[in-house]
Amino acid sequence: MSKQNFKEDLKRIKAFAFDVDGVLSDPKVHLAADGQLLRTMNTKDGYAIQYATKRGYPIAIITGGRTESVGQRFANLGIEDIYLGASEKIRDFNEFRDKYELQDDEILFMGDDLPDYEVMKACGVPCCPADAVEEIKSLSVYISHVKGGEGCVRDIIEQVLRLHGKWMDGEAFSW
Repeated sequence: MSKQNFKEDLKRIKAFAFDVDGVLSDPKVHLAADGQLLRTMNTKDGYAIQYATKRGYPIAIITGGRTESVGQRFANLGIEDIYLGASEKIRDFNEFRDKYELQDDEILFMGDDLPDYEVMKACGVPCCPADAVEEIKSLSVYISHVKGGEGCVRDIIEQVLRLHGKWMDGEAFSW
C-alpha cells in the first residue's frame, strides 16, 4: 500500500467498507423536533453502492451512529453488512473480513475522523473525503477531491470498478 502505487492497490480490492457521518453523509447533522438525527446523503453515492453490490462486491457500513433510518437506507441499496453503534470499528471490520474470507489488503475503507483510525491502519486501501481530519488524511493513500456527503464514495467505487472492467456494462443502466 503506497500513494505511489495507488492504482495498483485498487486492482486488489474485492470489498468496500464505509463510515457514514462525514463520508456518506454531510458532516453536519440536523436535529428533528423529536430528537432524531437527520442526515443528507448523495444519490450518486447510493447509485454506486447498489451497482457495486450487483457486481458482486461485499460492502460494509461501519458507523458509530444508531439511527435505524441509516440502516434502512443502506439495506435498500443491497448492503447486508450494516454495523450500527460500532463503538470499536476494528471489531466490525474484522468480522466483515472474516465473513467473506478476505485479506486486509483486499478491502478498501473510507473514513473521515478519529474513530476510523484503527480500521484505516488495518485495511488494504485507506481513503478519505477531501474534508477529513488531518490524522486520517495522513493515513490515506487516496484523498478524494470530493467532500463527505458530496460524492466521495461514488468517486472511489467508480475508480475501482473501472480498473476491474466492471463499470458501464449492461447492468449500469438500471437500479
